[in-house]
Amino acid sequence: MSPHVLVLGGTAEARELAAVLAARPGVRVTTSLAGRVSRPGALAGEVRVGGFGGAEGLARWLREQRVDALVDATHPFAETITANAARAAAATGVPAVVLRRPGWRPGPGDRWHPVDSLGAAADLLPRFGSRVFLTTGRMGLAAFAHLTDLHFVVRSVEPPEPPVPPHREVLLARGPFTVADESALLREHCIDVLVTKDSGGEATAAKLTAARELALPVVVVRRPPLPDGVVAVPDVAGALDELGLGPP
Repeated sequence: MSPHVLVLGGTAEARELAAVLAARPGVRVTTSLAGRVSRPGALAGEVRVGGFGGAEGLARWLREQRVDALVDATHPFAETITANAARAAAATGVPAVVLRRPGWRPGPGDRWHPVDSLGAAADLLPRFGSRVFLTTGRMGLAAFAHLTDLHFVVRSVEPPEPPVPPHREVLLARGPFTVADESALLREHCIDVLVTKDSGGEATAAKLTAARELALPVVVVRRPPLPDGVVAVPDVAGALDELGLGPP
């Protein structure tokens, strides 16, 4: 019987993995998307959109669809989905792996201020100035909504959901971004501080280089910890090897 691999997607790594698996004769790959982006790009293989109904619902789907392997390639901050995936895999005995690109690391000249949550990031902002470049995505802006004395330049792929900071300018854009463009944006908007999640990857890393060159402070929200016992790999090759599916 052809192996069936479920990829919990939404990242570039998930897209790459689906393409590799779909190109293999006899392999069935299904990518599941949460549905938070209204126009996701094309994906190889089968695609489903929407939640499963928690860990129990996912476990039921794994059994009904005869899934042979599960790869959680969601965003590093998709904490609930990752926890549900770990529970569902344990309940069904389906081999599972978490595919997470490496996080960013500060280098010489960086003025990073690591925090554990968006709320903690908001608490730090008044000390850095009045103009904030906020690149934490459209979800979770409620953590900054009470900061009425600050002006936010908010960048996200789709319009943010309320509640949001009262003084804001929204930039709708999708990476990758260049250092030159990020530097120009920071200067044009007279930014005092950058706020970002440690999502990792090259597509949105240019803002960190631009902030370093301009000597701007960066508030970095750390990734949530992975559930106990899960196996994590940094790339597609690692996921394939861990699950015994061979090289890319």
